[in-house]
Formats: sequence, structure tokens, C-alpha cells
Amino acid sequence: MDDSRPIYVQIAERIENDIIEGGLLEESQVPSTNQFASFYQINPATAGKGVNLLVDQGILYKKRGVGMFVANGARKKLMEKRREQFFEQYVVTMIHEAEKLGITREQLTEMIQKGG
Repeated sequence: MDDSRPIYVQIAERIENDIIEGGLLEESQVPSTNQFASFYQINPATAGKGVNLLVDQGILYKKRGVGMFVANGARKKLMEKRREQFFEQYVVTMIHEAEKLGITREQLTEMIQKGG
């Protein structure tokens, strides 16, 4: 766990990562809040808050009396969300910094191609 961000956000991101990476497939059951709480040694309410974030986003859904499951289309939604975040956090920031340094778009493209 990372002390700089709320634990419930980190729980939600962990579940998101597992879905994106294929560790949790659509329609598969996710660990219970009690399992998260036990594993991370946190309050079950904190784990529940992280899970509920994903329920609110339509990534997870609850089967009454059974548990939480990954919704159909969850991976696609998460990939779109992460791509948008990547663009805003990295690409836009990189372009602004390049402009400050006098780096042209062509030079930036060359740098990216060289790095990959």
C-alpha cells in the first residue's frame, strides 16, 4: 500500500488492474471486503468503500447473498478510462514541457520513436 493515497482508492485500483491484466475476468467473483480487509489488515468498511467505487462506475455488480462480480464490458470501460488518464497525465504534460523547452512536435515524435 502507498501512504500518499487513500487506502480505499488503492483497493479499487488493485481490482481495476486485475481486471485490465486479465486476473479477474468478466462475470468472475472478486474477493470479498472481508478478504481484502484481512489481506491488507484494514477495516472492512474501508475495503467496502473501494469496492463500492467500482460498483458506482458499473465495473462491479452485486449478486445478493453471493458477492461482487465483474460486470460485462468492465475491461473495455477501464481501458478507455485509463487511456484518457494516460493522455491527460502524460501526453498533454509532455507536450507542454516540450513546448517550454522549444522542442518541436517532429523532434518529440523522433524522441518517442527512439525510446520505443
